[in-house]
Amino acid sequence: MLRICSRSAVTVLCLVTLATSGAAAARSLAFITIDFPGAISTNAQGIKAQGEIVGGYTDTAGRSHGYQLSGGHFQSIDVPNARATLARGIGPAGDIVGSYVAQVETTGVPAHGFLRNNRGEFSAADFPGHINTIPQRILPDGTILGCYHDTDTMGTMHGMSISRDGLSELPEAMSMHNGATPDGKLIVGLFTDMDNRQKGYFVDDGQFIPFEVPGATLTAAWDINPQRVTVGVYRDAAGRFHGFRYDGESFTSIDVPGVTATRVFGINSHGDMVGAYVDAAGRTHGFLAQWVANP
Repeated sequence: MLRICSRSAVTVLCLVTLATSGAAAARSLAFITIDFPGAISTNAQGIKAQGEIVGGYTDTAGRSHGYQLSGGHFQSIDVPNARATLARGIGPAGDIVGSYVAQVETTGVPAHGFLRNNRGEFSAADFPGHINTIPQRILPDGTILGCYHDTDTMGTMHGMSISRDGLSELPEAMSMHNGATPDGKLIVGLFTDMDNRQKGYFVDDGQFIPFEVPGATLTAAWDINPQRVTVGVYRDAAGRFHGFRYDGESFTSIDVPGVTATRVFGINSHGDMVGAYVDAAGRTHGFLAQWVANP
């Protein structure tokens, strides 16, 4: 593995050559830190093909906000009258989905879904008949993927989709849809199995297929791109968190060099990945990982 790093107060740029074969061996991953100005923590949740990124940050007062990063410029995203907002996914047209907590809610596990269209207008994105909804992604046709839950964040949680054709939900409890190919035929997510282990899953044309990163004690699939490359998070036997990339044949660990934990949450059609890492001081930063040609 080759690492070439430079650091500044704002960004970290590292090139990591992965031990792969074929054409991929001629490329490296460049990691770029994403920190919302003045924030005490930042994470990156989703990325579209054109490179726009959405995520969340915490300000010095401890309040959580969403953000959009486009062309090097940050824009805060706050649902009106919310006390906490997190932007989770961005669609091809620039529509953004995520979750928020209302100002009046202080108990339980409140989380409501929102859709912010490309004109900046907010609307509700809640699964009918359930107390809480967490939208995670929005597909080209406007389908929203995520989960609903009622009295807790796991036992009553089910993966779901909201589309023009209606509503669908996953019968497996403790599950969450997190991404899909543009046609919606291959969905990825996470669930807790009967053995009390968190695992990833595919829903391939209606067939539920669990999977785990080999040797992991926890696996969570967070996104998939049009080329059917899946990304997510796993925990190793020592309790450390890593990102992963799965191309349908093999798993590759994704780790920002020199940090204590790495999590990958999003991938676009170019293979660019976004997520969050924890540095040696315990601070959380967002990151963008891009493929670059080896010198």
